[in-house]
Amino acid sequence: MSRFAQVKDLVMSLEADFEKFYDKGNSAAGTRVRGGLQSLKTLAQEIRTEVQNKKNAGK
Repeated sequence: MSRFAQVKDLVMSLEADFEKFYDKGNSAAGTRVRGGLQSLKTLAQEIRTEVQNKKNAGK
């Protein structure tokens, strides 16, 4: 699976919890959103490192 697809899948998996939190006020969904965003942050950092390493390997 491509890294971009992983990011898309993670964001899409959070959609229902975003709706529950913002539209219905479900605070447990807010906790799941925060956890998912932390996972997204970690994944983004891994991708940034991978891109940087590939860029530097080409020099």
